[in-house]
Amino acid sequence: MSPIQRLRPAGLVNSPAFSHVAVVPPGATTIYVGGQNAVDQSGKLVGEGDAAIQSARALQNAQTALEAAGAGLGDVIHWTVLFVEGADLAAGYGAIAAQLASEEPPLVTAAFVAGLGVPGALVEISAVAAVVSAEENGAGARRR
Repeated sequence: MSPIQRLRPAGLVNSPAFSHVAVVPPGATTIYVGGQNAVDQSGKLVGEGDAAIQSARALQNAQTALEAAGAGLGDVIHWTVLFVEGADLAAGYGAIAAQLASEEPPLVTAAFVAGLGVPGALVEISAVAAVVSAEENGAGARRR
């Protein structure tokens, strides 16, 4: 099985922060992580009013969900990051950018929205990941 390819084709902006296309080979396991907010295990909002704290916690929650499915941040093909209108985008994205950095970055969709389902939440992060088994692809199939 071939590895997952993340492409930044000529003719499109070449950003170190994101790729434009991902090709997942047949047989890979696809993992979908629903929108994660900055809530603790009991559902209580963490970091009220602080986009950086909320972004870090939402990403931590997404990572926990990925790990439960046998994946990690390096297996993510596509992130969707929603910020509530007026949230500090630079602080929010700045708090998670280093953890998302990669030589082959995932696809990213980011948007401002009027509100989120969790009262007081400033950010919501969801993901699509894919895992190619090391046995089928050989060493180095997964990026960590």
